[in-house]
Amino acid sequence: MSDAATDMSAYWDRAGRVWVEQQALLDRIYQPIAKAVVDRADLRAGEAVLDVGCGSGATTFEAAWRVGPEGRAVGADISGALLELARRRAGEQGLESVDFVHADAQTHDFGAEFDAIVSRFGVMFFPDPVAAFANLRRALRPGGRLAFVCWRSPEDNPISQVPLEAAAPLLSEVPKFERNAPGRFAFADPERVSAILDEAGWRDVAIEPLDDPTPVTAEELMTMSLRVGPLNPILSNADAALSARVREAVAEALSPYVEDGGARMNSACWLVTARR
Repeated sequence: MSDAATDMSAYWDRAGRVWVEQQALLDRIYQPIAKAVVDRADLRAGEAVLDVGCGSGATTFEAAWRVGPEGRAVGADISGALLELARRRAGEQGLESVDFVHADAQTHDFGAEFDAIVSRFGVMFFPDPVAAFANLRRALRPGGRLAFVCWRSPEDNPISQVPLEAAAPLLSEVPKFERNAPGRFAFADPERVSAILDEAGWRDVAIEPLDDPTPVTAEELMTMSLRVGPLNPILSNADAALSARVREAVAEALSPYVEDGGARMNSACWLVTARR
């Protein structure tokens, strides 16, 4: 395993545990996006579909209901904690046509057995995106479809940036969103996304904006900012006094986005489709 892949695996080992903790909130916020991805994949009864970066399985389950009991939905992720939760949820829902595989989708040999690939925020973390998408292309049967959602820029998602800017004066080091590097905003540039897919051998690439202003409570917005976001690993090792000061600063900075106890945490994304 390369150093970059090892780093990403370690990252998701930690982040996966946080996502397990916040599974219900994340599923609710991102459910409309999962539905949009599966809708655009045009899944049909009896097909086989692969969900890349499946997390705790929400998009995999959405796909499974579309392909029906005669079809097959497979979720792939590198977080063992998330996969454990996904398998448990599949059993609770009685979904027998769902499988989960602990795998690095950049290198794993899935076999050319899928009709479609979907992903909700699961493809921006590849150390070598061209190699990853070439590998995923090989997992599809001829004519197979790809549909995924990735984030647009930090400027299009200001609530992602506000907590970092608010916390910066209190911290010795603040994480930054890097463009064109593995991470949340790796695919912010649609021209880069198109070039990666072209080089990986995909055709009929189409990219369009997708915005989802799913409402959240003020407390949920704080949870997304402090527990799910990039401040989490810093605050996990901070003393109580510093954590309290950061929380106060972030709450104040987010206050313009909150009205009557609620906020619209718009998710500004790209919806990307292509064919093998």
